[in-house]
Amino acid sequence: MDTMFSQIAWLIPVFPLAAFLLLLAFGRSQRRLGVLTGTVGSFAALVLSILVLIEHMRDGSKYYQSGFKWLDLGRIQINAGFEVTNLTALMLVIVTAVAFLVNVYSAGYMKNDERITVFYSYVALFTFSMLGLVIADNMLTLYIFWELVGVCSFLLVGFWYAKPEAKAAAKKAFIVTRIGDAGLLLGILLLYWYMPDHALDFVHIQNVFEGQTGIIPLGITTLIALLIFVGAVGKSGQFPLHVWLPDAMEGPTPISALIHAATMVAAGVYLVARTFDIFEASQTAMNTVAYIGAFTAIFAATIGVAQNDIKRILAYSTVSQLGYMMMALGLGSLTGGVFHLLTHAFFKALLFLGAGSVIHAVHTQNINEMGGLGSKMRITAWTFGIGSLALSGIPPFSGFWSKDTILTTALYDKPALFVVGVVAAFFTAFYMSRLFFLVFTGKPKGEQKVHESPLTMTIPLIVLAVLAIGSGFIQTPWNNTLGSWLTDGTEVEHGSAGLVMVISAAVGLLGIYLGWLVFVKGTISRDAVSSRAPWLVRLLERKYYIDELYQIIFIKPLRGIGLLLNGIDHYVVDGIVRLTSGSIVLLGKGGTRLQNGQVQTYGLITLFGLIILIAIVALRRFW
Repeated sequence: MDTMFSQIAWLIPVFPLAAFLLLLAFGRSQRRLGVLTGTVGSFAALVLSILVLIEHMRDGSKYYQSGFKWLDLGRIQINAGFEVTNLTALMLVIVTAVAFLVNVYSAGYMKNDERITVFYSYVALFTFSMLGLVIADNMLTLYIFWELVGVCSFLLVGFWYAKPEAKAAAKKAFIVTRIGDAGLLLGILLLYWYMPDHALDFVHIQNVFEGQTGIIPLGITTLIALLIFVGAVGKSGQFPLHVWLPDAMEGPTPISALIHAATMVAAGVYLVARTFDIFEASQTAMNTVAYIGAFTAIFAATIGVAQNDIKRILAYSTVSQLGYMMMALGLGSLTGGVFHLLTHAFFKALLFLGAGSVIHAVHTQNINEMGGLGSKMRITAWTFGIGSLALSGIPPFSGFWSKDTILTTALYDKPALFVVGVVAAFFTAFYMSRLFFLVFTGKPKGEQKVHESPLTMTIPLIVLAVLAIGSGFIQTPWNNTLGSWLTDGTEVEHGSAGLVMVISAAVGLLGIYLGWLVFVKGTISRDAVSSRAPWLVRLLERKYYIDELYQIIFIKPLRGIGLLLNGIDHYVVDGIVRLTSGSIVLLGKGGTRLQNGQVQTYGLITLFGLIILIAIVALRRFW
């Protein structure tokens, strides 16, 4: 049958789920078996995902859906199932490929961690959740897996929970993304209310919103799209909910590659792409996505220039590149957004794993304490260089082609956003050249012996480097393979690709050249800016004081309200309860003392009672 592998695509998330259950059963003692189980589970999912993708690429556009009745509530029936389209087939391969390489890499990176089996179980659970999110056939099941992905992120970011920074980062990620998730939930509820027959599956959503004919009012359509986008903003670290992602670097470096480069943060982009028909039905929603994405791209790129932690630089780079993807989708370029998601997954996973290899060797994350590692860690240096060039948009590396697709659309539709994208590309090239030159060139710093990482860590780097070079050629100005395959040829191609190629390549090379002049040649002093505008450097180092601003505007007031409510609960509500119970106890104790069996006591009580009655009768005459 022509959909043979698509029919069993439900097995793809089952493989890592089985690995998770087995790892729970093994316990912490089976370290080697735990690593093997997690790796085999991800590899089996990767093989089947590749077969599904080949099946979809071989004969063009395909679609397969299967489900069952999940809940029967009388007039309301809720179904659950899985769906395989060209977009989901591509995402399955991206997720499983990065997950498998991270599993292999972690065998070396986490080798000495006593909780390595727990780590692999968390990774397996996350992989299952992300794959379930990808193949979900309706918004409700997608939301369930969406929340499970958030839980797994909390567990993985806070994996080293003995570190206060890791605990704080895990809680911050969980709380901030919950804000976005609340918006997504409201969007789903609104969609459920207005959809004909309350259908939430993607087929009906596409049929209703494609070429919107007034079935759902335009204002409601815009509101639904914006609420869904709020969910995407939270997961994909868009401004203003980006603050959790850089702090999430407190987790193990393989997790930074898996969750915060290729999969979880891409879930927001995937969500917008999956519900693209809703957004296309509202120009207001499209413009909102485009402008927030563009602002996030340049905002995070400027912050990355002034950071000194190798993982935080890459984290702000991730925020910036996710902004590029959102800008593409907002401009109507589904191809550009998904294409950059694909290339970014490979070169950013490569960069994070390369950073992990460096940290593994020098035991620090401060790039100012590194230097001269290129001669001692040749594989890491070469592969990291390839990832840096891909991220900087230098031809012929993959990032150049995907950025070119986005910038071409921007130049044609909104030239102002094209300028923003070009400026962000310049900053990206500059901070990546700064990172590379400070880490891998110059003289070594420190006296510790540095050596290349083991094969379990370098082989994934080599594989990702190959993908970072080759994945870009599936979509070029003269080869629209990906675009025609994803959109069935319905997306309009724009001209001026040659001009954009020249501009984007020139800007990337200019950024690298400036970095070389500053950090290698020394022609430009490193403190040229800080000596003249220290306030600007401090502003960028403090990330525009966004965290401090949130502390003043949201955290302290909410904490004060919480303390007030806690005081009311403790002193008023609990006080009334304690007063009532205490009064009853005292009354009971008084009654116990009176009922002591002595005639004298009873006589005295009778006398007091008589006196009280006489007093009452006498006083009534004066009333």
